[in-house]
Amino acid sequence: MDQLDAGAIRVPGAEVRVLERCASTNTLLLAAPLERAVLLAADEQTAGRGRRGRRWHSPAGRGVLFSLGLPLARPVRELSGLSIVAGVAAVRALRALGAARVALKWPNDLMLGEAKLGGILAETRAREGGSVAVVGIGINHRGAPELAARLRGGAAALEACLAPLPARNEVISAVARAVLAALREFDAAGLEPFRGDWDAVHAYTGRALRVRLADGRVLAGVAAGLAADGALQLRTRGGLRTVRHGRVRAARPA
Repeated sequence: MDQLDAGAIRVPGAEVRVLERCASTNTLLLAAPLERAVLLAADEQTAGRGRRGRRWHSPAGRGVLFSLGLPLARPVRELSGLSIVAGVAAVRALRALGAARVALKWPNDLMLGEAKLGGILAETRAREGGSVAVVGIGINHRGAPELAARLRGGAAALEACLAPLPARNEVISAVARAVLAALREFDAAGLEPFRGDWDAVHAYTGRALRVRLADGRVLAGVAAGLAADGALQLRTRGGLRTVRHGRVRAARPA
């Protein structure tokens, strides 16, 4: 079996911890008094969370499940772009491993074609002199039929695009190193250095989108990059619109 091993997960500058089972790695790190970067990986999460309180499902031993927590100098009000930064870094790392077709769906889904490969959940809390950021990442390592049944667009796994398939320890190491470096760059320079990179990894750059807004309305337009705070910009018939809370429901060539 592909066992998780803290000694085999190499992320310089971070303390690495591994659990066989827990409710949520994000929840545990958010409650911890973090004074340095900590990576917490788990073989299974019984109450993993996605965006807007959705459940994250991953069968034991078949997913890459970890959270990276670290103190930041920036206050919580300046951290709205965290999931964007983490997503760009994760895609870079996965492509470097050989998964060339991996891309991002705004705001936090890792995609392989039109199927979901994984997701990112960024959470924060205030602390004296700054904040604590916790970025949870879940990636399907091996396929599981029950996941595909839960997702309308289907589920993808790394085994479909990487041969030979790297061990989970190797995937966690590569992705976490990239994300940790990106979060530190974000803390120093903000979101601006990542906005151009976003277009290169966005699955729907230049495509016509339909986005369901938080109030239930649907907004149609062409993807036109990111706003300064990480919000999605759409070029609509009425002009440029900014979407901060919503879900991309459909995409087609513009």
